[in-house]
Order: sequence, then structure tokens, then C-alpha cells
Amino acid sequence: MSGVTVKGLEVFEALAATGSVALASERTGLSQPAVSQQMRNLETALDVDLLDHRRRPMQLTAAGRSFLQRTQSVLSQLRLAQSELRVMDLTHLSTLNLGMIDDFDNDLTPRLVTILADSMTRCQFKLISAPSHEISAALVDRKLHVAVAASAGDPLEGVAEYPLVRDPYILVAPRGSGAPDAVMNARPFLRHDRAQLIGRQIESHLARQGLNWPSRFEIGPHLSLMALVARGVGWAVTTPLGYMRAARFHAEIEAHPVPFEPFSRRISLFAGTDWADQVPRDVAQTMRMLLTDMVIEPALRQLPWLEGDLRVLEA
Repeated sequence: MSGVTVKGLEVFEALAATGSVALASERTGLSQPAVSQQMRNLETALDVDLLDHRRRPMQLTAAGRSFLQRTQSVLSQLRLAQSELRVMDLTHLSTLNLGMIDDFDNDLTPRLVTILADSMTRCQFKLISAPSHEISAALVDRKLHVAVAASAGDPLEGVAEYPLVRDPYILVAPRGSGAPDAVMNARPFLRHDRAQLIGRQIESHLARQGLNWPSRFEIGPHLSLMALVARGVGWAVTTPLGYMRAARFHAEIEAHPVPFEPFSRRISLFAGTDWADQVPRDVAQTMRMLLTDMVIEPALRQLPWLEGDLRVLEA
């Protein structure tokens, strides 16, 4: 494998996703000539063409499709290892109460907790998982030190915000049910619980667009909402984070851009402003790494039209 470098693998991954040297340059932070050189070096080292360079946009060869799966696996493990190293030593903490939005219950929260636990040798640690509005209330009441939740937009008193990810709203419908406009006219709208922040944000946006549907269904648990979509009961508005959480239903549902004015929510890490410590910043950076690797990149592989809309937000 002499001549195969991490940078070369990153360039190949970017070219495979975009089909463009210019876009791969933006993704990797390299100049366009450097992107082309890295790709030539990788193909020379492997003695095989991974991309069809004659086509625009460039497309993977059969060998490239096979190698891409291995590349993504290798880079995934390297990024996760890097995220673990970025977490500050937490041995000085005596207590840490952490709140996590329930969108991450499947994979990301267990991974983050494992990373943190390895560093908290003398710490009394408490984790809660809940909807964003409950987490925000617990933060204001000083029941949590650090939390990851959707931002309501307005600053919370005594709480600092570290943006993590832009999560655009999308439409989900039963698979094979046709264009979004037809689905919206033919089937009921399945609402989120309007007591939850996500439900309030969706309803506010629809009201601003002058859109209204009968209130036949209002569902709290997100997976129950996706189950109803999968059964063909109706359609719903969710986000890519919610869609990826409902992986068990992907064979029965399909996602589309919303057929009205686009909108999004912001997921952030919050911490008390009296916490004069690097820990919140380090945990936020670890979250960005985990989100990129465990949520955003898999989502973009399934829903490439989200490119540029679903993205990490740097502080």
C-alpha cells in the first residue's frame, strides 16, 4: 500500500461524492491542482482507475465503487479516533449532568457517553435523554451542566450556545406514493406534538406560508410518527436527523425536499455561562466530529440533494 495516504483517501471520497475537482477542492481545503495530484498519486499507488476522468461529472469505476466502501470505513474509524483524542481530560470534574436530544439515542449518544466516561475517572455522571423543550427547561433550572438540543432561536438566560449542525426540514411520505404535491393533497398530514419544539417550529413555518391541514393526527414519539408514514397512513415533515433515526422504516418511506419555502432548525450544545472551562468547547468539537461521521455523511449518501443544506456549523 506504499503511496496510499490519508489525504489521498479524503480527496477520493470528496471526488466520489461531488464528481468535481472544484467542489472537492472546497470540501478538502486543497487547491484544485493539489486535488488532481492527490488523485493521480492514489490511482498510481493502487495501479487502477478509481474514477472515469473523461466524464463530467466524474463517476466511479467498478473498482472505485468497491474501494469507496473500504475508504469510507477507514476514514470513519480515523475520524472517530480523532474525536476521542480531542476530548479534554475530564479527571478534574467532580460532577457532570449531561442532556441529549432524543434524536441521537440510537448511535451517537452511546458513542459520546463512552468517550466521556473514559475520561471521567472521579466524576459523578448523569445523562438524560429528552425532547429539546424539556432539555432547555432543565438547563434554565440549572439541573444540567451541558446539553445538546435544538435551538429555539432566543438566547437562554445564563446559557452559552455552541452551534453544531444545520438540520433542514424535509417531507417524508410512503414509498412509491408519488410527487410531494400529490401526496399532500391525497393523504392526511401527520403532525408532531405541538407541545414539542419541533412541532411548534413546523406549525409556525406552515402558518407563515398560509398552509393548513386538518388536525387528525398529532404524534409525540418520532418513531411512531415514522411508523404511520411507513404504513401509508399519511405524510409528515421531519429532518434528516429524524429520518436517519428511523432507519428501520427506510424501505417503506421516502424523503423529498419540502415543496414550499425551505426552512431548518439548528442543533447546538448549551452550557452554563458560569462554567469557565474548556470542557464545553471540547465536547462541542467532539460532537461535530461524531455528527459528521455517524449522521451527516451517511445521510448525504442516501439523500445527496441535501448537500450544502445538512452541514456542520463551526463556532
